[in-house]
Amino acid sequence: MTLDTYAGDVHTVPQSENSTESDKERGGGELFVPPLNFAMVDNGIFRSGFPEPVSFSFLQSLRLRSIIYLCPEPYPEVNKEFAKSNGIQVFQFGIERCKEPFVNIPDEVIREALQVLLDTENHPILIHCKSGKHRTGCLVGCVRKIQRWCLSSIFDEYQRFAAAKARISDQRFMELFDISNLKHSPLTFSCSKRYY
Repeated sequence: MTLDTYAGDVHTVPQSENSTESDKERGGGELFVPPLNFAMVDNGIFRSGFPEPVSFSFLQSLRLRSIIYLCPEPYPEVNKEFAKSNGIQVFQFGIERCKEPFVNIPDEVIREALQVLLDTENHPILIHCKSGKHRTGCLVGCVRKIQRWCLSSIFDEYQRFAAAKARISDQRFMELFDISNLKHSPLTFSCSKRYY
């Protein structure tokens, strides 16, 4: 994907004193392109669609420690190299792409991903699947249940990312997901701690 075909947000970083003359002549700063459907979930927790190489500079600025990858396909070599060279641990929880009406979101896999996500030693952390809508939306919805959000707010957030492709089955999964046996403290990962 080239920057010309990217339809998301683009951010520039101001020139530093170390910028070369040719950098300054081209019009300034390094381009920061967030992945598709990028957003902050909570302090130190981010979500997105699949990060393309054009987004690597942006991701470096987050100083990630971990990535939760929710797809069953092997992580591409270029993404593995990026993670390795930046000291980022990748946790893969392969959830098959689901289409209605026969949806089977694996409860146990979501629980395992939540254990990684709730461990602040893994923060800052990025959660992503292919488009950042359904699988990522379900995991984030379960985090919101832990944070004691009401269901209507959880569904509203899910629908903002899934848009016309929102699935009733995903919302039902989030509604029925039982957080009572998860070992967590609802506010332990929602604080003003900085990860710099």
